[in-house]
Formats: sequence, structure tokens, C-alpha cells
Amino acid sequence: MLTRIGLALAGRAGARLASAVGITVGKDTLLRLVRALPEPEVGEVEVLGVDDFAFRKGRHYGTVLIDMATHRPLHLCEGREGEDLAAWLRDHPEVKVICRDRSSGYAEGARIGAPQAEQVADRYHLWANLGQAVEKTVNGHRSRLAEPPSEPADTPDEPQVVRLPTELKIVTRLREQHAAAHELWQQGMSKAGIGRKLGLHQATVRKLVDAPSADDVVAKSLQRAHVVDPYVGYLHRRWNDGVRNATQLYREIQEQGYPGGELAVQRHLRQYRTGRGHAPDPGPKPPSVREVTSWIMTHPEHLRDEVAGKLYRLRERDPELDRLTLHVRKFAVMMTARHGDRLEDWITEVERDSLAPLAGFARNLRRDFDAVRNGLSLPHSSGAVEGNINRLKMLKRQMFGRASLDLLRKRVLLAR
Repeated sequence: MLTRIGLALAGRAGARLASAVGITVGKDTLLRLVRALPEPEVGEVEVLGVDDFAFRKGRHYGTVLIDMATHRPLHLCEGREGEDLAAWLRDHPEVKVICRDRSSGYAEGARIGAPQAEQVADRYHLWANLGQAVEKTVNGHRSRLAEPPSEPADTPDEPQVVRLPTELKIVTRLREQHAAAHELWQQGMSKAGIGRKLGLHQATVRKLVDAPSADDVVAKSLQRAHVVDPYVGYLHRRWNDGVRNATQLYREIQEQGYPGGELAVQRHLRQYRTGRGHAPDPGPKPPSVREVTSWIMTHPEHLRDEVAGKLYRLRERDPELDRLTLHVRKFAVMMTARHGDRLEDWITEVERDSLAPLAGFARNLRRDFDAVRNGLSLPHSSGAVEGNINRLKMLKRQMFGRASLDLLRKRVLLAR
């Protein structure tokens, strides 16, 4: 009975439950009873899962240990350093396998506390880390993602564009900052000095200095989605047919599902009003960095024909993105088919390539080589750990600010 009452833990929920079973207790008494509840015995554990969770993201973390055979939480502690893990493992020499993420703290704690155990890097985290490297690589090729314009049709009587669209202020500012940063860099000034000189954050300075051209910097701003973008082609065709009433055009695209307001349509068409100019064919909008990353990271058989065609043409235009796609697909085969024996060859091949973010990912794998190879070879994974982390987060939110370690520990360990 005390366990049932205690596991509510939230003040009002606990009071309602206690009243329902005919027990009158105060909040403080209820919480003292919870803290006094005995914890279940750990027993023999051969395969252990370890991961961190956030009490307050970015500031305060804890560690949870899971029995991978029963998916049962075994231990909660504050912090995510390796010393606590090592201390727990010394009391459990029967542990043979430790499933973990790429944390160096947990790796060191497992090595010290259980030198006899095999460490297994989780495949989910490996794939997520690879995705981050792919996104960084694609981001460096952002200015090349747009397909080349098609050949214009022979229309000699077509009116010319009276006034070209003006460049966005943010684009002009980025071009000026890129030129200034490169000039100071060539003079031998450090990145920190450039930041102080131009009043820019050091991350912005790194982005400017590392970009070979201004187009690589401004491409992201030019690709920003706008609510009118899906309807620009229709608006320009109607404009060139002589329909210059923005309100009428707004109503027409509204019938097609346009979710924005009339003011956005007016602002877009304003640039073509001077001299009754001819609106240009906008052409296809280039894919975003995240879209291209998702194409590369998706199994080829799961891509729609239209998307597969776009990726194929992109790979034809950019040999580096073509090699990037081949590397990712080789890693995917290695991971899904459990060919951990191919890891050394894959790392060596990537390190010889010119794709810097992917090479950095490969070098990082070499620092944790044995655990990564085990993760690509053995059937163990951290799926059960991630499930318990999600459940722990739900329990923490249910506790209405009372999720201190001792109470949270009781609920996680006993509420199964």
C-alpha cells in the first residue's frame, strides 16, 4: 500500500490517491514514506546499458544504468562522469557487455571499473554523428545545390525586366563582412582579433574566414523559405499576362492553399511595378542543406522517384557530394549488415578524401575504435536505454517540481 501511495509522488495526485484508499497523510509524511521505501535488489547483470539524462538541459545531468536483459532500471546517480560508473561496476564483476553512447567519460569509467567487459558504441549515436558530419559537408557546398537554369525560349517580343530585384540587406552585409574578414586574415590578424575589430562573434568570424567565397556565406540566406515561395511561379505568369492587381492575385493563390496574408504578396510584386516591368521566371528553388542531407542519409530504395532524380543530378554536378554519398552508403551497409571488420578500411578511405567534416568523424571513430567496431558487429544496442530515458523524462515532468534525485530515483526504480 505504501508503494502505491508513494509512487504518485506529485503532491495533489498523492493526496487524492491516499484519500481514495482511506488514508489521511500530509505531503511531507508521504514524501518521507517514499524515501524510506526499500529499493529492489540488482541481481546478476551480464549486459549493462548506460546513458545520461537532464535534470535541467545544459546545466544539470544524471546517469541511469539499465539491465539490458530485463530492460529494468538498476541505478540512478547525479552527474555523468566516469567515476560513479566505475564504482558501480567494481561491485558487479559479472558484467560482460556495456552498451553506451560516444561519451569519453563513460568509456573511461567502463574501462577502469570493468576491464573484462566489451564496450559497445550504440549504432543510433553513430548514425546521428555521421548525419552531423554529412550536414556540415553539404553546408560547405550550399552555393552549388541549385540546378542550372534551363535554356530560355526564343521569345523576341517578350518585354525585358525593367528593374532587377534588389539584393537583400543581409546579403549585402554578409558580402561586406566576408571581404573585410578575409582582408584582415591575409594581413596576419588572428580570428579573435578580427572579431574584436569587426564586432563579430568568433563563430561568425570562423564561418567568414573558412568560406572561400562570399557566395558560400550568403547562399543560406538566399535559401530561406518564404510563405510566398511556392506560389511565385503562378504569380509571375499572371503578372506577365497583365494581371497587376495584387489583391486579385492574392485571392487566386488563396484558393490554391496559400496560408499567408495579402501584404506578403504586395511586397513581393512591388519590385516589378516600376515601369510595368516583366517578372522573370523564378526557376526551381534550390533544395535546403537539410533536404539534401536527408536524401543522402536515406536508403536509395526509400527515395521517391522525383527526389532520387534530384539527388542523381546533384551528384553528377558535384563530384565531392557524389563521393560523400558513396561513403555514407558504404557505412550504412557496414552498420546494417554487421560488417564491423570493414571499419578500418572505411576510415582509411575517408581520411584520404578531401571531405574535411567526414574525415573528422572518421578520426573520431578511431579514438573509440574497439567500441565502434563492436557496435557494428554485435547484436547489442542501446534501444532499451533510450526507451527508459523517455520514460524517465515523463516521470520527471509528472512530479511537478519535486523531481529531486532521491524521489526520482525511487519512482524510476520501483514503478515497474
